[in-house]
Amino acid sequence: MSILIADSGSTKGEWCLLQEGKRKKIIETQGASPYFLNESQLIELFQRELVPGLKNLRPSSIFFYGTGCAAASNRAMVKRALQKVFPEAQCTVENDLTGAARALCGNNKGVIAILGTGSNSGYYDGKKIVKNSPGLGFILGDEGSGAYLGKKVLQYFLYKTFDETLALKFNQQYRTDSAEILDRVYKKPLPNRYIASYAMFLAENRGHFMTENIIEDGLNDFFFTHLCKYPEVWKTQVHFVGSIAYGFQDMLKELCAAYKWDLGKVLRKPMDGLIVYHKSR
Repeated sequence: MSILIADSGSTKGEWCLLQEGKRKKIIETQGASPYFLNESQLIELFQRELVPGLKNLRPSSIFFYGTGCAAASNRAMVKRALQKVFPEAQCTVENDLTGAARALCGNNKGVIAILGTGSNSGYYDGKKIVKNSPGLGFILGDEGSGAYLGKKVLQYFLYKTFDETLALKFNQQYRTDSAEILDRVYKKPLPNRYIASYAMFLAENRGHFMTENIIEDGLNDFFFTHLCKYPEVWKTQVHFVGSIAYGFQDMLKELCAAYKWDLGKVLRKPMDGLIVYHKSR
């Protein structure tokens, strides 16, 4: 039996093929979000970036965990696309929050938080997500995410809020202007990925009071707006996964201590945990 496990965010997707419980292939693709790609585009993505990496190997089961898959209609669309590319496989599609919960908690209870290009959170009872604070996407929400933090960086640059030191570093690194930024945000595809890319500026300039304030305020917005909605966060551990969570875990530790929460695991990617989970089943 061969199992293909997928963890797909907005920016990147990671796929792992297991044969007889052993890891055979790890393949990276661009993210397969049903919010930004339609069914035909998903099929084209899978055929272009996934199938060649598998070569002649074909999965008998596919477990896809992806951003944008909370809605039943989106799950159905991703499943149709997978089945058209892999007609012989049995496909299961879940949202990325369920994948994060299984990777971080296995069969244990916990509060789960995703902080990557976007953000999401929920309470996991050991079997399924039973509470979820609404994720409104990068325009209305995504507090604490790469897109949220990147938007603050762009605002500081465009509003000329950065001091002379950071303004000089920003100009030297990106060599852009307001016209190009606004064109990329409002006219080009996948603006969330573009905006989120500027969160790297914060990671590269740690220690400056302005960057530290942006990071702390952005993460605290996520804590206050979402994690505080779960009474269980004071009774069980809170776990984090995603590039932003992993890159700024020192700030997560400080905030959890301030809120008197028990910080659990902080992972960059959920794949290793998902492999353990599916092996056990």
